Amino acid sequence: MAGILAWFWNERFWLPHNVTWADLKNTEEATFPQAEDLYLVFPVAFCIFMVRLIFERFVAKPCAIALNIQANGPQIAQPNAILEKVFTAITKHPDEKRLEGLSKQLDWDVRSIQRWFRQRRNQEKPSTLRKFCESMWRFSFAIYVFTYGVRFLKKTSWWWDTRHCWYNYPYQPLTSDLHYYYILQLSFYWSLMFSTFIDIRRKDFGLMFLHHVVAVSLIAFSYVNNMLRVGTVILCLHDSTEPFLEAAKMANYAKFQKMCDLLFVMFAIFFISTRLAIFPFWVLNTTLFESWEIVGPFPSWWVFNLLLLLIQWMSGVWSYLVIKVAYKALSKGKAGKWNPLHVSKNNRSDVESSSDEEDSEPPGKIPHTATATNGTNGTNGYLLTGACPMDD
Repeated sequence: MAGILAWFWNERFWLPHNVTWADLKNTEEATFPQAEDLYLVFPVAFCIFMVRLIFERFVAKPCAIALNIQANGPQIAQPNAILEKVFTAITKHPDEKRLEGLSKQLDWDVRSIQRWFRQRRNQEKPSTLRKFCESMWRFSFAIYVFTYGVRFLKKTSWWWDTRHCWYNYPYQPLTSDLHYYYILQLSFYWSLMFSTFIDIRRKDFGLMFLHHVVAVSLIAFSYVNNMLRVGTVILCLHDSTEPFLEAAKMANYAKFQKMCDLLFVMFAIFFISTRLAIFPFWVLNTTLFESWEIVGPFPSWWVFNLLLLLIQWMSGVWSYLVIKVAYKALSKGKAGKWNPLHVSKNNRSDVESSSDEEDSEPPGKIPHTATATNGTNGTNGYLLTGACPMDD
């Protein structure tokens, strides 16, 4: 174990040439980031998660109710042991052959069985109230951390001239504001890692989980080798778009159409401009070229920049999704009102819908031979809400 730790903390990997860990020990004159500081992240992350639960219950939920957002979910499927067994143990989307077999077994018409499966699938979808509470928490935290970051960074030299991120590197002292900002950000991302498996599951779950892993790795990595200055720039830049996205979703859940449209447009503009223009030409320029000129490359420098390039790739994927959603919404709305967070047949489904759901009559015992259908009569339609990257 000692050999593994010695290999992992090799100074020649983490630090520039001729710099040792002893050089970065805390003294009375200066404080530097220490790897053991990262243990503080886990209790802070747990506290953030608990604050979230309290906030959603006692702040977000009353706000949602005041906006007439109810906890009522979709229509409950009629209890049926046979269909429930098929749904849980075999398939949630039975094919035509299985539908006909179930129709004979239950003496239900195929259309009623299709309706039952659709209602049962919708029962597993989160309610609008839950989605609103989650978005309000993310919005509130994003506003706080972004405001703090801007107030802190506007007083620093490296915000105005990124070359200051590398002057006298790595002998750059750790201030209390910088320490708080970094630990808070890392703790929040860890809290997202904790809650990933209980939050609303979205279709970009894999990409979003990868984003959290890369973000945690990047923040922790930059803390250990004291690349905190450029790290704060990256964090603040990425935080700038989050409030618009969450506010647009809240407006959508509250059915404030015009506000939703405006916020989505603002989000799209800020997201694409920050991720596809400012980040590569400002941040990557300093991490790849200015740092090379002032400090020179070393092994952890390469890893740091590879992680940033991975972040840039994910930003490109999400920017494509944003543009795709905006294009579909604009195309759909040429003849009238459009909703960017409520686009039919987009790639991020929320609640299934069709004309069948308007018909709430209970399953009738109609001979299956008279009403058998191939399952294409409106039953495969989708109502897709929240078709934004990083959210339903």
